[in-house]
Amino acid sequence: MTAVRERDSEAGARRPARRAPSGFTVTLATAASFLLLFFTVPNVAPVWRAARADGTPGTFTAERVECVLHPGHEACSWYGTFTPADGGTDRRGTTMYGAGRGDLAPGERVPAVDVGRASRVYAPSGSNEWIPTGLMLLAGAGLLYPLGRRLLIRRPRRP
Repeated sequence: MTAVRERDSEAGARRPARRAPSGFTVTLATAASFLLLFFTVPNVAPVWRAARADGTPGTFTAERVECVLHPGHEACSWYGTFTPADGGTDRRGTTMYGAGRGDLAPGERVPAVDVGRASRVYAPSGSNEWIPTGLMLLAGAGLLYPLGRRLLIRRPRRP
């Protein structure tokens, strides 16, 4: 069968035209895309600032840790107070992104950067939050492909 296809293509036989995606596929993919982009796009600027540790420097004072056990790993959050280096108002109830159970101790003070998130500060080394955010942006954009195909593929006119 492969030889026949090769012979046909050599002879200049036309391949059948590709069909546009169904309306259901386009609707489902577009809805999923808009949902992903709706939640991802507003986070791009803070995530970019967090990746570069671009914000107000200060100190995070650890107070307590809360951990949740997931299948295969444990996720912990340290809660405490962020004190800006420029003498601004202390922010209580903030979390230190990326700090695990054994990374801090109650009362310990560590350098931190406030990038503008309401309740989260970051280490001066930045964060890797941009990776999942970037993947979600790519997925959201990729899910628009069926819509683009449907709009670009011309349908033959019916007599």
